[in-house]
Amino acid sequence: MPDKLVRMRRVDGSPSSTRRPVMVAVAGDSAAGKTTLTRGLAQSLGPERVTVIGADDYHRYDREERKSLPFTALHPDCNHIEIMEQHLQLLAMGQPILKPVYDHGTGLLTRPRLVEPREFVIVEGLLPLHTKLSRACFDITVYLDPPEPIRKQWKIARDTTKRGYSVEQVVAELERREPESERFIRPQRRFADIIVRFAPVPERHDPPETPLSAELVLRPTIRHPDLSRILADSEQHAIHLRLSRDEDGRPVDALHIHGYAPPEESHVVRKAIWSDLGVDAGDPPETLGALGEGGHSEPLAITQLLLLYHLVAASR
Repeated sequence: MPDKLVRMRRVDGSPSSTRRPVMVAVAGDSAAGKTTLTRGLAQSLGPERVTVIGADDYHRYDREERKSLPFTALHPDCNHIEIMEQHLQLLAMGQPILKPVYDHGTGLLTRPRLVEPREFVIVEGLLPLHTKLSRACFDITVYLDPPEPIRKQWKIARDTTKRGYSVEQVVAELERREPESERFIRPQRRFADIIVRFAPVPERHDPPETPLSAELVLRPTIRHPDLSRILADSEQHAIHLRLSRDEDGRPVDALHIHGYAPPEESHVVRKAIWSDLGVDAGDPPETLGALGEGGHSEPLAITQLLLLYHLVAASR
């Protein structure tokens, strides 16, 4: 189906049409933080309201088969892109799919499973924004863009502890993947409504346990909450919004949430965004900002809450 027709059918508000889910893409390179970001959103919404899809399940070859190939898992030819497009169209129209499954722990392709779209569908992976047709299926698009040295540290830590690789193997694979990262993964950044970058604040020397700060590029392709009002009212110092220029020179809003922000400052911002959602009472979900092994990050919590705002707003 042409991408323009997909967009037209998804905005069809006829009473006979199946209620369509809110579709969200979270794209980024391997170990960019996609699963951590997505997990907090899914836990906040609850399993009865959200379906999470791994775009990497559409790998064409298992890990052993890929060893003899001239390209890596980042290359579109190593993935069933056409099947992914078909499945995204069906999900976007509220229809179920029989989805392939790739086991990251074993590197094997396993038995496919039936997936029913719930109120929200979050698709996270390497290539969800690679084609025009797949992009047409989403209401909100996110790209994770950590600095490469940090992403490589994350990948080494994850793959050596959870996937059985040695440090030397991970480093070699990173070098092998670099040309395809540049060619296929990073270009998806320009199609994102929100670009998320977790990194230390330059020229600051915070203690090692200080959470990474977050910078969010908010493009005017979707309507964002009035953060200028929220930040002005609360007189924030470690959380601020400014007008910036994107890589293509176009004006964008840049939201900075510093890792050293006092909890009381971030609490005010979270409560204000939560209030804008129209929630009657209570605090934002405690699952927001959760890191592995009991850790917590306020920049991650506010990032997830902003995405949660967009999901709920789109569902209305």
